[in-house]
Amino acid sequence: MTTRDVLVVTTTHDAQEKARALAELVVRERLAACAQVYPIGSVYRWEGEVRSAEEWRIDFKTTAGVVDRLGAFLREHHGYETPEVVAVPVVAGSEAYLAWVAAETAGP
Repeated sequence: MTTRDVLVVTTTHDAQEKARALAELVVRERLAACAQVYPIGSVYRWEGEVRSAEEWRIDFKTTAGVVDRLGAFLREHHGYETPEVVAVPVVAGSEAYLAWVAAETAGP
């Protein structure tokens, strides 16, 4: 396992209960080893207007081997018309943690 194989995939949701439900569903499907859900304030341009909203960010810890499936799953199960699905590579991490992420996303 190398750091290149581990990614953090981020999305947001408009309600805590929706974010937590999506996070739990993704982890149950073994598309991420864990998900962190926390409140954020967003400012963004949508349909020609600058808007702001309180949202719930979800950071999924996953691997390159399942990232495409995770992205497709998020787009299918997300309530937003255009959900954020951004993957960022992990550039450093403990070997034990990286191995845990890989094991938890490897399937049953």
